[in-house]
Amino acid sequence: MDYREFNDEVGRLNRGSYAGLPVVEAPESDGALPEGLPAPEAAAWRISWNGRNDGFEANFRHFLTAVDPAKVSALIVGDWGSAYETSSAQAIGLLVEHAGRFPALRSMFFGAIASEECEISWIQQSDVTPLLEAFPSLERLEVRGGSALLLRPVRHESLRVLRFETGGLPAEVVRAVGESDFPALEYLEMWLGTSDYGGDATVADLAPILSGERLPALRHLGLQDSEIQDEIAAAVASAPVVAGLESLALSMGTLTDEGAEALLSGQPLTHLRHLDLHHHYLTGPMVKHVEAAFAGTGVEVDLSEQEEADDDWRYIAVAE
Repeated sequence: MDYREFNDEVGRLNRGSYAGLPVVEAPESDGALPEGLPAPEAAAWRISWNGRNDGFEANFRHFLTAVDPAKVSALIVGDWGSAYETSSAQAIGLLVEHAGRFPALRSMFFGAIASEECEISWIQQSDVTPLLEAFPSLERLEVRGGSALLLRPVRHESLRVLRFETGGLPAEVVRAVGESDFPALEYLEMWLGTSDYGGDATVADLAPILSGERLPALRHLGLQDSEIQDEIAAAVASAPVVAGLESLALSMGTLTDEGAEALLSGQPLTHLRHLDLHHHYLTGPMVKHVEAAFAGTGVEVDLSEQEEADDDWRYIAVAE
């Protein structure tokens, strides 16, 4: 799985594409069925509540009658109704209740809520483990929002992509990922965030992931958006999981010269195709040092978004 291509594809969600399909708003319960709806398999269907009709559950049940769910391969779950104060548990319950009607579902983005609707760290999540348990053929799961987010250790044979977008990822979730068995997982991305918003994971919590023992197929690892990015870089420098990777992302956080030096002093990284360090606090000389270290190796290094500390205060890319 090519990191650059996948990363570009992730960014296209806001421009109307997901899982290689155009995003189409699911018909709402209070409106007439639109003409010219695409075939169920030809769209990534976005289900949400607009604040005007009978609510998310009504929209979801209406979708089941308006579109043949048996052919749907991609679902996007947006606002389930006042997500800043209402747990996602009911929305997850609805999906689990009707999981058998979605045999073709392979991709799900749960909590795809724009900041204009609800800031990322205000999204009230819940236990997302039932989504993995109810959809054994799911290949891609992405979750936005870390408040009250929970994951229990689970085994899933089909999952190839797992992403958590948060301004603060609970340590319990990080540990659950490390304790889970994902034999097919190729792409793991976690925005660890800040302790101000519940991002309390330590390097010790990451140890099972860094060992790679339960992630035999992993080709991309993203440990990003962290206020302990230097510590993470130092741990990654000797982590066994790195040998099997094609791409590594330690971006969006507070990486400084100390972390970059630790990374360069560790195991060779020249087998990578991509090394993403964007949004960092490296000095000019260290940027040149990193560039020189990978010159002529074929490794594509992203050192964009060079930030400057404000009186020793450094901020991560995504917090609130």
